[in-house]
Amino acid sequence: MNTAVNAIGSQAGAILNRNRFWDAILRSLTRACAIIVLLMLGGVIVALVEGSLPALKAYGPGFLTTQTWNPVTERFGAAAPIYGTLVTAFIAMLIGVPISIGIAVFITELCPRPLRRPISTAIELLAGIPSIIYGIWGLFVLAPLLQRTLQPALIGAFQDVPWLSELFAGPPYGIGILTAALILSIMVLPFITSITRDVFETVPSMLKESAYGLGCTTWEVVRHIVLPYTRAGVIGGVMLGLGRALGETMAVTFVIGNAHRISHSLLAPGTTISASIANEFTEAVGDLYTSSLIALGLILFVITFIVLAGARLLLLRMQRAEGRR
Repeated sequence: MNTAVNAIGSQAGAILNRNRFWDAILRSLTRACAIIVLLMLGGVIVALVEGSLPALKAYGPGFLTTQTWNPVTERFGAAAPIYGTLVTAFIAMLIGVPISIGIAVFITELCPRPLRRPISTAIELLAGIPSIIYGIWGLFVLAPLLQRTLQPALIGAFQDVPWLSELFAGPPYGIGILTAALILSIMVLPFITSITRDVFETVPSMLKESAYGLGCTTWEVVRHIVLPYTRAGVIGGVMLGLGRALGETMAVTFVIGNAHRISHSLLAPGTTISASIANEFTEAVGDLYTSSLIALGLILFVITFIVLAGARLLLLRMQRAEGRR
């Protein structure tokens, strides 16, 4: 009897030791992966800072406020790319977020069940289309269409309206900041829609059924039940889409016009940080030219970091407010 008990105890001890060994291996591997990510991030930051130092030393704070970009005289300023990046991303989110949330609401609340999967698949397929395909489509299809239809209509409709007449002024080029923003809104739509749809599906059916039982309409259920319950997830999806809009390169390069100047009109050509780097990095001759392009990359990194950090702080404040309630 004692022999059997000792044998069982020895076997159990061996199993525990083996489990401890594999737990230690798993812990070490996951810690190493986390450290590698931090090292990679630190390496990117160090490379950007080191590469941009010559330009930042040469131009100082004026690099951020000057829109001159002349490789011949080696005068560079980041104002135009920063302006184009922020404006195109803002307009893209202004258009894309409501449409994405509307599609997610339709799929989860209103769409007939047999159509939910085909529509969801079609939305997800948009995310798999390469950026260059969006750019080619925008250049050869969307830009000429806007030049013939939307842009002349906007110019005619707002030509006598203060402030809006400047916002939609000039000849209809087809390409420009507005066209780039429309392309970006299409590109961020599948990301925001997919995440929003997934978080909407996590809302307990009992909550929605209870609201419907009390006589609430679909709009009231979405507004007072679904959106408050999934607010953090929706904001996370919006931030993911914003990150895509800020860093998109090829599609924007095709349709924005790549002009290093700031114009009050959304119909005028412009540029973004990513488009400027993609267009000119292979042609950069001289340390100062290359350093200026790297400085643009550093600025884009800082902008993205600020946006993501702001989103995280917003989510934390929302969670604390919910806890107090």
